[in-house]
This record gives sequence, C-alpha cells and structure tokens, in this order.
Amino acid sequence: MSVRSQSSEPSAAPHRAGFACFVGRPNAGKSTLTNALVGQKVAITANQPQTTRHTVRGIVHRPDAQLILVDTPGLHKPRTLLGERLNDIVRTTWAEVDVIGFCLPANEKLGPGDRFIAKELASIKKTPKIAIVTKTDLVDSKTLAEQLIAIDQLGKELGFEWAEIVPVSAVKDTQVDLLADLLVPLLPEGPALYPEGDLTDEPEQIMIAELIREAALEGVRDELPHSIAVVVEEMLPREDRPADKPLLDIHAFVYIERPSQKGIIIGPKGKRLKEVGIKSRKQIEALLGTPVFLDLHVKVAKDWQRDPRQLRKLGF
Repeated sequence: MSVRSQSSEPSAAPHRAGFACFVGRPNAGKSTLTNALVGQKVAITANQPQTTRHTVRGIVHRPDAQLILVDTPGLHKPRTLLGERLNDIVRTTWAEVDVIGFCLPANEKLGPGDRFIAKELASIKKTPKIAIVTKTDLVDSKTLAEQLIAIDQLGKELGFEWAEIVPVSAVKDTQVDLLADLLVPLLPEGPALYPEGDLTDEPEQIMIAELIREAALEGVRDELPHSIAVVVEEMLPREDRPADKPLLDIHAFVYIERPSQKGIIIGPKGKRLKEVGIKSRKQIEALLGTPVFLDLHVKVAKDWQRDPRQLRKLGF
C-alpha cells in the first residue's frame, strides 16, 4: 500500500488589500511619496506647505496586494474654520485606515509640530504606525542615523512602538519599493478593492481643479497659497467635432480672497494666467488623454476660508 506524502511546497501568500495614509506636518513629503509609490502624478505637490485639501487616494497594484493610499492635509494648529475642517478630515481618516505612515523629513530636527502629531497618533491604539524618514537625499549618513534614533525615542516617550522605521527618498526613488513591501503585511487579507489600472478614485473634476491650482501656486509668494481655490464649473465635449478629433471644453474659476490678489494671479497683461492655463492644460490633456480647451476666470470670494457658506460652495 503506497502512502501519498503531502506536498512540501509552501502555499502562495494570501492576497491583501487595504488603506494606508501618510501623515505629517505640512511639507513633510507626503504627496511626493504617494506619487512615487503609485508611479503617476495623483496628489499635487508644491513647495508651499498646506497645498493638499482633498483626500486623494493613490492605488498601488501588486500581484500580492492592493495598497490604497489616502493623502490627508497636513495636521496643524488651526487658525481658521478651514483649518479646523482640515484637521477633522485628518482624524476621521486615521480612524478608518489599516496602517498609518508618519512622514518626518530627514533634514529637519523633530519639532513641536511633529510631537503634536505623534501625541495624536499615540491616542489611536489599534492602528499600526510606520515612521517614514523622508528626503534622505538631503542629508549625510550621520544626520540620518541621529534622526532615526530620535524618532525611535519619540515613540518610546509617548508609550508606543513603531511597526517599522524606514528611511526613503521619493525624489531619488530610494527604498520606495521597500516601504511598499513593509506596508503590505500590515493590510488585511482580501481581494482587490479597485479594478486593475485605476490609479485614483478622485472624481476627474477634482483632479483637474487640483492641477489648475498647482499651476496657479507656482512662483506665488508667501500667503497666497492658502487663498486659492479652484472650481471646475463644467466639462463638455465640443459639439460638431468629428469623432477622431474630439475637443473637451473645460470652464473653471480660480477663487481668491481679496481684490488685491487678482493682479498677482493674472499678471501683467494677463501673462501669468495664460501661463497657468498652458501648463495646467498640458497636464489635464495627459490625465484625460484628449485635447482640451481650458477657459479660466479669476473671481474674488471675500475671506472664503472663514465663511462656512463659501467653504461649502467651494467643496469643503
């Protein structure tokens, strides 16, 4: 009588799918990291802090997993009603994800802003937390080692253990894949939640508004970034165009808070607004894969960041 031995081959690891969010004070490299992981531009990045206002999900498709990234606004001490709403969005998101990545730039010592966030994270007991040391391309190995020790210490002080501490450079693509490898085991087992090929579930109009806003922010000084909101009023295929030569008409408004800001956005003889239109149109065409006619207008919405009615109208 022959006894059939059981196969000694290991069974394939189960597929995992879930949500991760990156947190950190404004300008800690969260959006750049999201874009590097997804491999395509889905979250807007600008040199001014506090440019991300919508929860943009980037979706990383892998054979073994689907990692859905939620990019939240930077948590900060709020000064306006908008600031308070942004902080509420952050806390709600933290409670709903499977893993939290705390982004801390390698080139800046831990400050009160980082401690403020770490303290908030310590109160969220169940969710595993990874410390991600960003912008490692900007420091030498000694500075990086000191930062890693300080971050480890910060967790101990607040009474929690980091699931991992990972140094990365999204700009140089250093250890970005390793970060994904470390995030995946922290996700629940399950099938993919989004179809293959989807990179974000943001409605196209919001993504288009974000691209316009990013172009409008470029080169604008000081306080202006917080004063710009963009609303896409309508998107319509141009009628009487042959099927092989479609054209999409997009009408959008750039809202600012004060009449004095209008000149900054429009520029001398409308030159700056024209540049904003050209730059964002190219990116919108790349996103949608179709030629676009972009019609931009600048409007003043007085003190919109402090006015609940206007905030609702502008999508907050």
